Amino acid sequence: KEEGKIPNLEAPKIKAARVASGSGFGGGGASSASNKQQQSTNKKKSAGTSGSTSSKPQAQTTKKNNNKARSSSPLAIEQAKIVTRDGVLRIDKALSPALADAVREHVLEEQRLAEKATSKNAHVSREYYGVENRRKKRCDLLLSLVAPEEQEQEESSTTTSSKHNAAAIQRENIMPKVLNELLGQDGTLRLIYEELVTMEGEFYELAAVITDPGSDRQQIHPDLPFRQEAPLYVIFLALQDVTESMGPTTFLLGSQSYEERVKFDDLSQRDEQLATANSRLALLKKGDAVLFDARLLHCGNANDELNGATRAMLNFSFRNPKETGNLGYCGSMRPGYVGAMTLGDVTDALLQYDMGDEDPFARYGNGLVLVDATEARTTTAGGGGEF
Repeated sequence: KEEGKIPNLEAPKIKAARVASGSGFGGGGASSASNKQQQSTNKKKSAGTSGSTSSKPQAQTTKKNNNKARSSSPLAIEQAKIVTRDGVLRIDKALSPALADAVREHVLEEQRLAEKATSKNAHVSREYYGVENRRKKRCDLLLSLVAPEEQEQEESSTTTSSKHNAAAIQRENIMPKVLNELLGQDGTLRLIYEELVTMEGEFYELAAVITDPGSDRQQIHPDLPFRQEAPLYVIFLALQDVTESMGPTTFLLGSQSYEERVKFDDLSQRDEQLATANSRLALLKKGDAVLFDARLLHCGNANDELNGATRAMLNFSFRNPKETGNLGYCGSMRPGYVGAMTLGDVTDALLQYDMGDEDPFARYGNGLVLVDATEARTTTAGGGGEF
């Protein structure tokens, strides 16, 4: 919209009444910090399983514990209704500010290491970068779930010992801690994802999207070809406050429908559609998140070259098991992780983390397969999945 200022996307105030056990698509899950008081103690056996293939007795116990369906969360049911209606939902304070700071530091260091690795061998670029593959001052950085490998310390003119210069630095494995706060037993996003995709939803993306001052505004786009059901539910989580000069995401509310896609694909209708759209700007505080239907029209705005600042966002998604086959969108995920995990598998691993396992995703490795490009999915959609 050129004529007036686009309103900010606000988190809704939800008053959720109790519902009967088992209602809703997902059948509920573990309680989050924001709705523990709504959690029923009535439990039933789940109709599905998490899909974990671990042969360890402890992991099998985890599966049994983690896949007991609980009463649907009234809050998650109401949140899901908003996502169905508007295509997007803001969730404030999804991640603690201190942990958001730590994740930001982690991903910026990972970006530096990815630049170093790909500068030596450009053929492995798709191992480290996703659908926004190093465009002008904008990238999708694909993330690992395991502890970073030991790295040589940078040369320093102030060091006096060659042995010290070659010392290895072991960084903390922060991703389990982050995902536990979001998707663990008390995770702030656990129940809404169970409601939307069940424990069978495929873990489809895990990345950090980073834009620097001078990055261009995107064209308005959906992330993938139209599907009858919402195929992916995507999270963008702010790792710092996002100001207007940093290029926040614009969302067009309600544009995930078939009727709106028909208008968008018809050039004779598109201009009027965009001019009259009910748009919102995602000006987020550190730790706030937006969850949206990947069919929704949206775009990332320009990061102002003079007044902007580096904007880093945690990005992950889960696939709706109702939509099968090729989605026409490969997503941003290290190739070794593609198709490897469901929401149930992730929550199983996080339960192990709660029990003291500091590297609960070790069985999945770092996701790198060292090939020119992943062949697990074929991208046929335009636009791209960045924001």
